[in-house]
Amino acid sequence: MTILQAFRTTLFYLLLSSSSFFWCLISLLVAPLLPFRQRYRFVIQTWCRCAVWLARVVAGIRYEVRGLENIPQRPCVILANHQSTWETFFLSALFEPLSQVVKRELLHVPFFGWGMALLKPIAIDRSNPKAALKQMARQGDERLRQGAWVLVFPEGTRNPPEQLGKFSRGGAALAVNAGLPVLPIAHNAGEFWPKEGWGKRPGTIQVIIGAPMHAEGEGPRAIAELNERAYQWVRCQQAALRGEALSAETPAEAR
Repeated sequence: MTILQAFRTTLFYLLLSSSSFFWCLISLLVAPLLPFRQRYRFVIQTWCRCAVWLARVVAGIRYEVRGLENIPQRPCVILANHQSTWETFFLSALFEPLSQVVKRELLHVPFFGWGMALLKPIAIDRSNPKAALKQMARQGDERLRQGAWVLVFPEGTRNPPEQLGKFSRGGAALAVNAGLPVLPIAHNAGEFWPKEGWGKRPGTIQVIIGAPMHAEGEGPRAIAELNERAYQWVRCQQAALRGEALSAETPAEAR
């Protein structure tokens, strides 16, 4: 990392953290007075757009989006690969209102977590996978019925750009049980906003939004097939973004 880029990254973090602090203070005062949709726009969309803007202007991280025409009018379950924090900001700004599956501990973070708690996240306890799965199914269905998008990172954690973790079936199960499609999204944000370290690389993130995928039938088999299809689509797009050729013999890893 050059001295100039180190300075830009440091400035980016200073501006991001200060804006987060002040915006959370304002939101804690104003948000409880607003209906949920307006609350989401005021608290999340405004600040997340600010974060994406800061990343572009200060850190030099731009983005291009393909497939906006694939976004359905009715909210559904979004399945996206997870490489950095950038896609969380971007997707939260693009879709509204959006309910995200997050770690319960995040709600305990002063100011940031308190503000997030006002926005109906699906806060799960990852130390209890069975209970977390049931909670996601119950609360996810409630959010969808309320007209909110549900964002699921099926890998469960961030992975480097050259790696795609196996997909958990929770998001696909939620979609099938609600009679809705999944919307697959692939990107290469980790190339410029790495998982490890604090450094940022200037460049253009590519975001690809696929066509909605519907389950073929119902039950566990339909869930597994839909999950596998979404996994393979994201896997192919991620490889294409890295300029890699996939072998037909490469085994599927989604479970």
